[in-house]
Parts: sequence; C-alpha cells; structure tokens
Amino acid sequence: MTPQSAADPERPRTLAQRLLTRLLHVYFRFARGMTFGVRAVVLNERGEVFLIRHTYVPGWHFPGGGVEVGETAELSLDRELSEEAGIVPTERPILHGLFFNRRISRRDHVAVYVLRRFRVEYVKQPDREIAEAGFFPLDGLPEGTTPATRRRLAEITSGQPPATDW
Repeated sequence: MTPQSAADPERPRTLAQRLLTRLLHVYFRFARGMTFGVRAVVLNERGEVFLIRHTYVPGWHFPGGGVEVGETAELSLDRELSEEAGIVPTERPILHGLFFNRRISRRDHVAVYVLRRFRVEYVKQPDREIAEAGFFPLDGLPEGTTPATRRRLAEITSGQPPATDW
C-alpha cells in the first residue's frame, strides 16, 4: 500500500486488507459475542486534536482499540493511549457516546471518550502499527481524516447529541 492510499479513507480497501478484516472477525465471532472498542478524542488547550494514521487501514483516526477480556473500557483506553500516543490522562475521560459500527461488522460497538486533561509522556514515533501521529488544529485536519472522525468532532465541538451509528 502506498502512503497516498493509506491516507485516503474513501479509497477501496485492498484485497489483503479485506481478507485480514474478515479473518479477524471470523476469529472474534467465536472468541467474543460482540466486538467492543474504545476511541479517545484528545483535545489540547490550543484547539488541536490528536490523530493517528495506522499502517494497515486508510485514514486518520482517534487513538484507540479493542477492549480486552478482563479490562474495563477506561483501562483499555488508558492502555491504547499509552501505546498509540504516549499520552497519559490526568483526569477521567468523559464518555461522549456509544456507537454501532456496522461498516466493520454487525457486532461492533465503539465507546468514544473526550479527554482534555493529560500529559504527553513521549512523542510517538512511527512503528509497525502507527505510521504517523500528532496534534492537528480542528480547522486544519489532515487530508484523509475519516468521515466518522469528522462527525465525532463536529458533535463534540458543536454540542450536538451523538449519533447512534459510527
């Protein structure tokens, strides 16, 4: 996959990406009754949001991932923020909403939290999972920011109620 295609969430996924997604969801169908993930909308005092770009799916997203067996959603969020962003919350994040992500599967749900108080432990460097990461102005999001990411930001910044679908 080229960097250009990795940044374009509207571009169709490659056969390898579709097969990997399907394989993971077949595994999760037997391992879990439903899939449940968390995402963090990390907003700083300068009016910027922290976004990541994965190596394996296109577009810019909020940091987050799957809630593992035995984890609370907040514990999972803390783990994902540390791994993907080098960010540690200094207060409890606020739950923005719970979303049904039918684009991924008929069993996928995502809890989105807003975090405004945090410290950056280290600057995230590219690795096998995260191609790029950083803070971006709300009025200058990077090209390829996913439609769902833009919708969540619009809800949060305008104070409108969250939708039910991702």
